[in-house]
Amino acid sequence: MITIHDGESSKLTQWMVKTSNTKTSLKLMGENPMDSERVETGLTDFSAESLVENAKKSHNAKSFGPAKQRGEERRWIYAKNWKNWPEKITISTVKDDSEEVSHLCGEYIRAKCRQTINQSAMWIKSGSKDDQKLYLLIKPCTNRIGPDTAIISTSISHADSSCVLATLPRNWQPCDALNPKNHTLTDVSTMNWVPLDVKCYFSVSNVEVASPEKSPDVLVTVKGLRKADVVMLCRNDGSSKNTVQLNVTQGQKAQQTVRVFNSLCVAPILKYAAGNGLKYDLSPESPWVDISPPAGVIFGCCDTTIPPRPTESWVFDQERGTWERQSEPGASRRYYLALRDAPEPFQMWLDKKSSEVTVKCYPEVAAHQASRGLIEGRGSDVKNEISVRFRLADLTQQTDPVVDPFRVSNCDSEEMTSVSLKEPYKLYERQQKAVTKMCSIEDGNTLFEELEMSEQEMPGSAGWSLIAKATRETKISGGVIADAIGAGKTVISIAIIVRGIEKARHSRSFPNQSSATLVVVPPGLIDQWKSEIRKFAPSMKVISVYDYGSIGKIRVKDMIEADVVICPVDILESEGYMDNVVRKAEKNKKIYTPKLPKYTGQQEKNGADGVWIPSSSADPYGGANNPNNQKRRNESAYYTYVYLNSVEKLRKMEVDKQDKGLPLEFFEWERIIVDEIHESLCTTKDELKLAKEFSSENDSGFFQEKNRRAGRELLGITQKDVRRRPLLYRRAIFGLTGTPLLDSSSRVIELANLMGNTYVIGLSSHWRKLERESCRDIFLHNYLEPKQSR
Repeated sequence: MITIHDGESSKLTQWMVKTSNTKTSLKLMGENPMDSERVETGLTDFSAESLVENAKKSHNAKSFGPAKQRGEERRWIYAKNWKNWPEKITISTVKDDSEEVSHLCGEYIRAKCRQTINQSAMWIKSGSKDDQKLYLLIKPCTNRIGPDTAIISTSISHADSSCVLATLPRNWQPCDALNPKNHTLTDVSTMNWVPLDVKCYFSVSNVEVASPEKSPDVLVTVKGLRKADVVMLCRNDGSSKNTVQLNVTQGQKAQQTVRVFNSLCVAPILKYAAGNGLKYDLSPESPWVDISPPAGVIFGCCDTTIPPRPTESWVFDQERGTWERQSEPGASRRYYLALRDAPEPFQMWLDKKSSEVTVKCYPEVAAHQASRGLIEGRGSDVKNEISVRFRLADLTQQTDPVVDPFRVSNCDSEEMTSVSLKEPYKLYERQQKAVTKMCSIEDGNTLFEELEMSEQEMPGSAGWSLIAKATRETKISGGVIADAIGAGKTVISIAIIVRGIEKARHSRSFPNQSSATLVVVPPGLIDQWKSEIRKFAPSMKVISVYDYGSIGKIRVKDMIEADVVICPVDILESEGYMDNVVRKAEKNKKIYTPKLPKYTGQQEKNGADGVWIPSSSADPYGGANNPNNQKRRNESAYYTYVYLNSVEKLRKMEVDKQDKGLPLEFFEWERIIVDEIHESLCTTKDELKLAKEFSSENDSGFFQEKNRRAGRELLGITQKDVRRRPLLYRRAIFGLTGTPLLDSSSRVIELANLMGNTYVIGLSSHWRKLERESCRDIFLHNYLEPKQSR
């Protein structure tokens, strides 16, 4: 028993201590044979025979013989009945009827779960609801110097040694319960626990904690510290000032200060918060608190809180023959210092004279960080549409989040919209509902709440976290029509064009506002689309663009007055097309035009998870990163830089209606429709294999990786601001696919980003941007990772 004396009252708490084990005997009988863990993982007789042959080899025979004499034969070869494990194991006593041993007896049923516990081995003792659950488990020898051992425990975790009630002989395996010769075990160790009598004395503390309501930035104050405590807290501070800010975030000295703060202040603070509460509600159900930015500052736009990254320029390296990124000398150093000096959401101040510690909380800092992701690079209008709320959370009280499965919505609940096509063709009911959904998007009636969050944990072991949530209600300007092959995605697209054809024709305007819908397709589908339009809406004026040669024959007037323009998604691969874009943007000046990179920019690994580590420690990431990765990222980044800059200049050109050869990027389209949208997103080997099989089924032609790169550039997947993307639209952008790629969060983010630039949480670190970053930005991205999306 431990008696706790606090000066006035005392209470008793039961404590136990483990003593030496007791040996006893148990009988374990199995029933209902089923596949063992080895069979479930695919091992066969060949595996068992190979182990036997390996043990007989000369270099192993010397070790196998002594191991067999020690009873460790099963560490080398399988048991004879290794293929079967019992579904039920009945444990009974042999001679010992003590309460400790009898408690272990009963029927144990094998758990149905697999791969979540060691060797998929768990038998659960069945009984009444009031009985304590017991588990028969296999405890591994983690350093692999001995065999795994079966235990009986009150915990499902083999690592919880305090819950182990008995340990079976180390050579026992579950298959032994099916062999009558091995039923009786004579060397079972049971654990013994006895009461412990200890007295602990605690001194009375003079520390006082308060949470002043009238001080807006002060979270808590701690008074009554001893002089020695003050010396310990400020021992790493060389200032002679009476009031100093404690360094609790940067460097090894900060860790020392945090440890002192934990030992002196955290317990009193937590005790006060539990008994009196704080100015902020810490409960999991606490409401979000609205917060407004300071006067003259917009959340997410404070350069002091979030310093802007150094700007980069491109220079040609004559020696290497490549374009390299450069920034102003010292810019990276200044940026790093600005990051270091940026305000923290939590600050701790020490008044040496009054021996008082003040913990300050600044929700504005977290609000800036949450808002940054929503507004960065998305145009000047977005920053005025952000609202921010925050709350202070006790992480120890937070429950596990309920994660709903990602569901793709359909149009079953929509009304039907009738569209007149060429007789006798009519839309099916489900197609009319899809048109209704698309019309709702084009008319700006489909709303979506964009969300980004920032979580900043208070230094120390209090377990408090400041969470800011930035939201923006926006009108969705795009979507993906995902339906089976042959279900009519093309005719639905033609129907939405026909429905708005008159409005589109009235919106055409010189020099670049076209009434046409731009249909972007794999090269093999251009004529198919033209045929389908002629079939369902023959009155529409259609222009087909196959390559750069086709562009050179089309006047500006023709582009503006067209109803549909069909082009290949990989037109940047067409010889001369990129040269034409750059030449016209630079007003026919001679300038170097980069070729489309041979390789996609590779995202750099920043960890060794799942990577085989070589014997040398010279490469910290285990050889996972190709030394040419940065070169490829530079090539991709430079191509994108030249392309987007040329497009921006191109749109400022003065043209004549009779001019020919104006690139597609010069015009603003009524809407954009991208057929087989998944093609431009596929990059993994498995996805390419699937795409190849799919293309053979619908005769669309296999889309090579170089074509996919060209498609990603044309669609501007790395550009967050839709008004700066290569292809402009007035109403909406739609993608068509029979195989939507929704297998990961990256794919969902890509589609949302591409289809109208809808922001999905975490988009600020979108990996299509990371595959073009410089070495410095990769470092900064990892350095700033704790401040990224929650």
